[in-house]
Amino acid sequence: MNSLFDVKLVDRQFYQEKLQPFLPPRMIDIHTHVWLDRHRVHTEGPVRTESWPSRVARENPIEDLIETYRLLLPEQKVTPLIFSNISPGDDAPAMNDYVRRAAQDHRLPALVFALPEWSGERLEQEILAGGFYGCKVYLSLAAAYIPAGEIRIFDFLPPHQLETLNKHGWIAMLHIPRDGRLKDPVNLAQMLEIEERYPNVKLIIAHVGRAYCEEDVGNAFEILSRASRMMFDFSANCNETVFRQLIRAVGPKRILFGSDMPILRMRTRRICEAGRYVNLVPRGLYGPVDGDSHMREVDSPEADRLTFFLYEELDAFRRAAGACGLNAADIEDIFYNNAKKLLDTAGKG
Repeated sequence: MNSLFDVKLVDRQFYQEKLQPFLPPRMIDIHTHVWLDRHRVHTEGPVRTESWPSRVARENPIEDLIETYRLLLPEQKVTPLIFSNISPGDDAPAMNDYVRRAAQDHRLPALVFALPEWSGERLEQEILAGGFYGCKVYLSLAAAYIPAGEIRIFDFLPPHQLETLNKHGWIAMLHIPRDGRLKDPVNLAQMLEIEERYPNVKLIIAHVGRAYCEEDVGNAFEILSRASRMMFDFSANCNETVFRQLIRAVGPKRILFGSDMPILRMRTRRICEAGRYVNLVPRGLYGPVDGDSHMREVDSPEADRLTFFLYEELDAFRRAAGACGLNAADIEDIFYNNAKKLLDTAGKG
């Protein structure tokens, strides 16, 4: 047993047999969170996000993130793009400053976690002063009076901030809102508007637009066929069918590996039921889950076969890549070269 989590024989076999031969030696993880719990306020507010990720890690200091890669990807050199994990009421300046210091100390790229009330000038100052490559934005920071199901992208990534990002050619890491996920027409319209009105913004759609089940896709990629620049990371997504649709729609040059650490340390297997994802977890490992529709406990022997969320994500992408005929060069692009190019050109206008 180590300080973070146990790596079992089932995990080592899964990695060695399925993942180690598939993954390139260098990887860039474009989607990771680091934060300290002492900067959280844990205030009561409108419920806009799922609660289960908080069961995996109360905090994720940079040392834990580095140790996680050592344990889970021992044959790969992984460089993470780091950003914070801010909720309403948290000490946002302290959380962003921790990311800035962690990035400087470990020579890592980072994004500032932007608040929607910031002016374009404030966003510019924060990015320049912190040496950030752009910003991460999140729906829960939209004005509290907006019902969760009605939040739009521009409610937490406003046009004046997009103008600043466009001016400098900076990254915007976007977790889209709304119950319809990727297929939601408002999301699709605003994603295309960003692509068309702000051509220098390096837009990353996180989690394949939260399309965790086939029903989340709809005709999104047909509509998005007008787009030629926006990138998609597949963090915290395990759906092979969705991955195949993504690969066929946008090709290997616009896909990025992301993990969404630390929640990918979770021991789980994800299934879809009637268009809704469910995380199967060992009984008792993450506390009582009866009230969470996205969580279900299982017992031995099924529980004994569960491995890490990260491994399930990577294996699903491996299967999709094989089905779509991707070659070794394509895999290296997706797991390293695409992100390297993105980071190298961020801030170049």
